[in-house]
Amino acid sequence: MADLTGKRVAFVLTNGFEDSEFTSPWEAVTSSGAEAVLVSPESGTITGKNGHEATVDLASDQANADDFDGLVLPGGVVNGDKIRMDKAAVALVRAFFEQHKPVAAICHGPWILADADVLHGRTLTSYPSLQTDLRNAGATWVDQEVVVDQGLVSSRTPDDLPAFNSKLVEELAEGKHARQVA
Repeated sequence: MADLTGKRVAFVLTNGFEDSEFTSPWEAVTSSGAEAVLVSPESGTITGKNGHEATVDLASDQANADDFDGLVLPGGVVNGDKIRMDKAAVALVRAFFEQHKPVAAICHGPWILADADVLHGRTLTSYPSLQTDLRNAGATWVDQEVVVDQGLVSSRTPDDLPAFNSKLVEELAEGKHARQVA
């Protein structure tokens, strides 16, 4: 895997996240040398749908894309639905795209991308139930293990985590991308 020493990666999530879709990418980026930061509208501790507890490092309304090299959006139905209702999280996600920084979203994680209005002309995948929402937001949805579209990494389910993590680390190592937000 690539060396991510000196890189900071924001993980944006809240209660109800899919445990493995948080812990596995977190391990992938930190074991490659990056600093991972848990950003959430909640404070204190958040809990995954399977009971994993994680300590919030930074409130979403205090987070700034300028301070990070990349973004990870774990899934989980409840997490995906709640996080897209947080205006600060939506603004943060949009800022990552405006700054052409790598973004990785898995399962229900891409849901917030529709609210951030960053999907026009993009190709991605997600949990299958999101395909209509993502298409309606301007994306081309495909059913593949992992999709990379100019810095946007996406996957469908926890089964895809090995491919997702590999592409996540690769894109973080590459850094900024030229793609403009529509």
